[in-house]
Amino acid sequence: MTMRLPLSKDNFATIISVYAPTMTNPDENKEAFYNQLASVLSDIPCTDKLLLIGDFNARIGRENDK
Repeated sequence: MTMRLPLSKDNFATIISVYAPTMTNPDENKEAFYNQLASVLSDIPCTDKLLLIGDFNARIGRENDK
């Protein structure tokens, strides 16, 4: 989800909320997600304040405890 909010006369904030695919998803899904995110980010005016929030499902290390 993306929302652009006016802050003052010529200032805006863009908020992007994302939920990344989990590590159990195929690599194609994860790559498509990050490609789409990169596309959305490239369209944000560089003068906007940017808040990128969400769950990126990050893991550290190679061990997978279940």
